[in-house]
Amino acid sequence: MTSELPLNAIAIIGMACRFPGANDVGAFWENIRDGVESVSQFSDTELMASGVPLSLLNNPDYVKKGFVIDDPAGFDAAFFGYSPREAETMDPQHRLFLETAWHAFEDAGYVPKEFPGEIGIFAGAKLSTYLINQLPRQQLTGSIEGFQVLIGNDKDYLTSRISYKLNLRGPSVSVQTACSTSLVAVHMACESLLSGACDMALAGGVGIMVPQKEGYLFQEGMILSKDGHCRPFDAGAKGIAGGNGMGAVLLKPLEAAITDRDRIHAVILGSAVNNDGDGKAGYTAPSMAGQAAVIREALNISQVSPDTIDYIEAHGTGTEIGDPMEISALSRVFREKTDRKGFCAIGSVKANIGHLDTAAGVASLIKTVMALKHNTLPPSPNFRQPNPRINFMDSPFFVNDTLKDWGRNSHPRRAGVSSFGFGGTNAHVILEEAPDQP
Repeated sequence: MTSELPLNAIAIIGMACRFPGANDVGAFWENIRDGVESVSQFSDTELMASGVPLSLLNNPDYVKKGFVIDDPAGFDAAFFGYSPREAETMDPQHRLFLETAWHAFEDAGYVPKEFPGEIGIFAGAKLSTYLINQLPRQQLTGSIEGFQVLIGNDKDYLTSRISYKLNLRGPSVSVQTACSTSLVAVHMACESLLSGACDMALAGGVGIMVPQKEGYLFQEGMILSKDGHCRPFDAGAKGIAGGNGMGAVLLKPLEAAITDRDRIHAVILGSAVNNDGDGKAGYTAPSMAGQAAVIREALNISQVSPDTIDYIEAHGTGTEIGDPMEISALSRVFREKTDRKGFCAIGSVKANIGHLDTAAGVASLIKTVMALKHNTLPPSPNFRQPNPRINFMDSPFFVNDTLKDWGRNSHPRRAGVSSFGFGGTNAHVILEEAPDQP
């Protein structure tokens, strides 16, 4: 990397996660590197314990698979000053994201209460199924205990709880944009750092269903996969499979991170967020124009040419409509600057861990950061042959189906990360490898 620092760049100085098959970033990367699909097959006994009726278990279209995290009920309540009873009334999303936030600071080597500047937090969670399915209704009355249940489960209180427990005095914002939530949170954190509203910022998301061990009923024409597997960009792509997990990244302006001798995992050169508006077939449908616009804006903000992007971590849902449209949008933007073919690898972490909803974007980000750190292009599980509706031969892209060294050309290693939400809120982030540091 050149000695001149990229303008307005943001350093990623800490990371933490819990994803299917991995309780930390190191284990997650090992699974990604090895092409592991962390899907679980549920027994009828497990499904009945989760409350699945026999009529569903006997339905041939009921898919008995899912992507789950280990020990979702585990929580070090005493460490954070909670009694066991208080912890019991809190959604696991609140409990476990609090631990993940702490681990991100730990990874960066900071005790947040001792940091002299302002620390912001931007994050989101999904609807609390713990509140709906697990807590007795008598707890939801107008009593003091009922009030505690409310603030321990409503997603509005996710970030302010962490700010209170870790003494974060910067902006504390709950972000809700459906599937793009956690990458939008990263964008907002970067904007807050660049505006001077805070000196460090934590960003991410969490999505945990309670109970975890539930399958789903496949319905023809809907977006869920028939067999519980996600096959992005493959000829056999038939839909998504949902998952559980959480991730967080700690951010600081690059110049400050270098001055403070922080360990830098990777650099965010720029990011963008937009919405499709009404330019699509329906509210939940994707928009080629919207996706192309957000990718173009992120590239322009980053001041890099698309022909210097070596890898795209796609939204990649493995749906018949979504994947071809995503490649078309990417190709439209790249073709504005280059005629080169087949030079940019593409993949999607959803093939490894399913679609994590509000945590999907940060999972994609952490995967790509680790690929940059290890100079490695990871394989794409479940990819056998290209989707015939995608013209890869004439595009800048190829699906990376084997583990490859990520060589450096005349420019630093760079990647793009996309996350698109139901309702049309799109996010794209441009990453670059970390500068050389002693």
